[in-house]
Amino acid sequence: MANKTYLGIELGSTRIKAVTIDEAHQPVDSGDYTWASSYENGVWTYDLAEVWQGLKAALAGIEDRGSIAAMGVSGMMHGYLAFDADWNLLVPFRTWQNTITGEAADKLTALFGFNIPQRWSIAHLYQAVLNGEEHIGRVAHITTLAGYVHYMLTGVNAVGIGEASGIFPINSEKLAYDEGMLAKFEELTAEQPWNIRDLLPKVLPAGVPAGELTASGAELLDNLLAAGIPFAPAEGDAGTGMTATNAVAPRTGNVSAGTSIFSMVVLEKPLSKVYPEIDLVTTPSGAAVAMVHCNNCTNDMNAWVKVLQELAQLFGAEPDTGELFTKLYNKSLEGDADCGGMLVYNYLAGEGVTHLDEGCPMVIRKAESRFNLANFLRAQLYATMATLKIGMDILAADGVQIDSLTGHGGLFKTPVVGQKYLAAACNAPVTCMTTAGEGGPYGMALLAAYLLQKDEGEALEAYLADKVFADAESSTLQPEAADVAGFDAYMQMFKRGLAVEKAAAEVL
Repeated sequence: MANKTYLGIELGSTRIKAVTIDEAHQPVDSGDYTWASSYENGVWTYDLAEVWQGLKAALAGIEDRGSIAAMGVSGMMHGYLAFDADWNLLVPFRTWQNTITGEAADKLTALFGFNIPQRWSIAHLYQAVLNGEEHIGRVAHITTLAGYVHYMLTGVNAVGIGEASGIFPINSEKLAYDEGMLAKFEELTAEQPWNIRDLLPKVLPAGVPAGELTASGAELLDNLLAAGIPFAPAEGDAGTGMTATNAVAPRTGNVSAGTSIFSMVVLEKPLSKVYPEIDLVTTPSGAAVAMVHCNNCTNDMNAWVKVLQELAQLFGAEPDTGELFTKLYNKSLEGDADCGGMLVYNYLAGEGVTHLDEGCPMVIRKAESRFNLANFLRAQLYATMATLKIGMDILAADGVQIDSLTGHGGLFKTPVVGQKYLAAACNAPVTCMTTAGEGGPYGMALLAAYLLQKDEGEALEAYLADKVFADAESSTLQPEAADVAGFDAYMQMFKRGLAVEKAAAEVL
């Protein structure tokens, strides 16, 4: 096949996106579809029928689909998709946004001696057991959104090891689910008509073939793709983010910032103890990673931009949405380093790092605060990464070393701004590449290319460093002392005000 391309699909929180890259790993084409979760009966969910509508819309934006040599599916990690033996969905998809599994997460963390966050699939499964939910006796398969789409397209019930690490804890040496923890969970759920080992998808590291597009899978996509295309293992948005930023080697890290924000730091050695604020997952090749995951990032900022857009429309202006974001982000640079005493909580959902089960977006100012547009916008952008900073400070105190930190995702599309604030928050240099806005689907396309283009025995770390990013265009910003001090001052008020945020969520 001449001029091969590689396709990465990602089902993100706000967009389903398809990206193709060429054999030199450069982006070729893309298409996307906008969607949103809905809050139904106390659960954040997506309609699975919209998955296929969105995939077809995204693929329609890829002009040359006949050149695709390999592909892969990525998606927002964690959550709970439970099926019976015939792959009929038993309950609506429960996404990572939900904070409804606190009892299960606490009990499993104590049982395993390993932090199990509320959004992990195993926490959702065990919470359903504790709740005595009707469907639990009929469960035959549990998986993630990426795992479900991969199975429907290929008939292979497997996920990449990075994705698997958000379902159940992984043993990085054996590249498999942790055997000791499986045994403990077996004993815990001995009265159930199933065994946990039978419910979980198979684990595959990067570079291992994971099936090919079947005829029935192609039909689900209205035959926009031809049957027979090889698949890389399905990965989560954390793994594809690490891949897209060349952050899969020890002492490297990345921050993915969009609807949610999370950092991934590849560890040299285990953490000194279990931290409820820190998740332990893996790279797509299975190396141990410390993850700080925050449910809330740009959603509240996006809502304020819409309000400001409405204001402009009152005066007859119709600003382009992208240009509006750029101007407002840049306006924030005129604000004071400490946001002039302005404080923002962007919590539309609960937040595990700060131990809040519910959120309530708030803007707070004191009488003496310097209230102007620049400070308001800067406080909004600080809020997108304030909770992340709490987790990153925990890692720093534990002695975790980071040589490079790369930012990617929508928050970094506007040059300099998000990069500058993240450098201040983490007090570390932050690099952004020209592909920073592509994020996960680009990373998934790289994993598809790695499947076919790697040399025998070539590790993913070497492939990315030597063949993908050796000459990549990038910019690095060092933290500025004034910004670091300003962010620290903002954080002192942010931490004190968490009591106000908690009270607001409870009262309102």
